[in-house]
Amino acid sequence: MDITIIGTGNMARGIAARALAGGNTVTLLGTAAEKAEALAAELSGDVRAGTVGDPLQGDVVVLAVWYQALDDVLGRYADQLAGRTVVDITNPVDPQTYAPLTVEAGSAAQEIAQKAPGAKVVKAFNTTFAGSLVAGEVAGQPLDVFVAGDDEDAKAQVRRLAESAGLRVLDAGPLAHARQLEGAGYLHMAVQPGLGGTYASALRVVS
Repeated sequence: MDITIIGTGNMARGIAARALAGGNTVTLLGTAAEKAEALAAELSGDVRAGTVGDPLQGDVVVLAVWYQALDDVLGRYADQLAGRTVVDITNPVDPQTYAPLTVEAGSAAQEIAQKAPGAKVVKAFNTTFAGSLVAGEVAGQPLDVFVAGDDEDAKAQVRRLAESAGLRVLDAGPLAHARQLEGAGYLHMAVQPGLGGTYASALRVVS
């Protein structure tokens, strides 16, 4: 698949690393071209670099940005997201205190769906940390990726992306359940001090 990742931070690096490991093509869009080019130079595979504002291409668009940046991204791209699978990885928290924020729409993913009504929004990757995504595993176990969305074809695309990278996908149901996934993402962040603050853990379902 052809994956466009908006963002050049640690999560963009982690998701790009997994996508490339799965043989996918990745385009990185940064707020400055040099940021995207620098990240692309660190990665191996079919990876390209561009600037936020460039026309979107590809099958899947990953919003690898802070929740606070979503309005800007949607303002630039809302008309180009129609018909595309849009992956929201955000957890709505205060970037200074990491306190959770109340989102009127119910979740960040549902807010995106309201502001870009033609997009096929899927919540995914918000419970995983950047370092574990680069490695693809924790303690020898593949990462669990929880997905929620209303479009089954879009969820299937995200499943193919994750599984091609060696990750395990668990379907969390409709997009309305993104609120619970964001709560799980916050919980995973909240327990980090007790785990040494390394952000090297993973949430996994054992049955």
